[in-house]
Amino acid sequence: MIIHIVHGANLDRLGIRQLDIYGSNTLEDQVPILKGWLDKYWPNVELKSFQSNIEGEIINYLNSNDGPGNAFIINPGAFTHTSVAISDSVAGIQSSVLEVHLSHTYARESYRRHSLLADYTCGTISGLGWIGYRLGIEALLSIDDD
Repeated sequence: MIIHIVHGANLDRLGIRQLDIYGSNTLEDQVPILKGWLDKYWPNVELKSFQSNIEGEIINYLNSNDGPGNAFIINPGAFTHTSVAISDSVAGIQSSVLEVHLSHTYARESYRRHSLLADYTCGTISGLGWIGYRLGIEALLSIDDD
């Protein structure tokens, strides 16, 4: 199985922007930690990471990696609340998709409390920081085993 972590708008700025909300860790810090943990417990599972600030690139990545043996964790960033196009892509793919947010979106501004993707994902993890990605991986592996 391949689990793809898809990061959206402004997540390339983690470790720089709004440290009080997102912390000081970057994607470059955390993805190798997740890969190491996954290799230790599930050596037959591959982890890939993709980030883009461009909706079309995210859609192309989802669509081109859809299919048997693939699953997605997606943190679309602000696209969560604004992108009908990404939502349509998630609705149309066959692979399992789990939504993860570093921050507690339901405790933030009111517009952040609605996800356009939520109707098409198998679940949402919000507000647990980086541990949310690890829990998301475990959830996808569990769902795939059912």
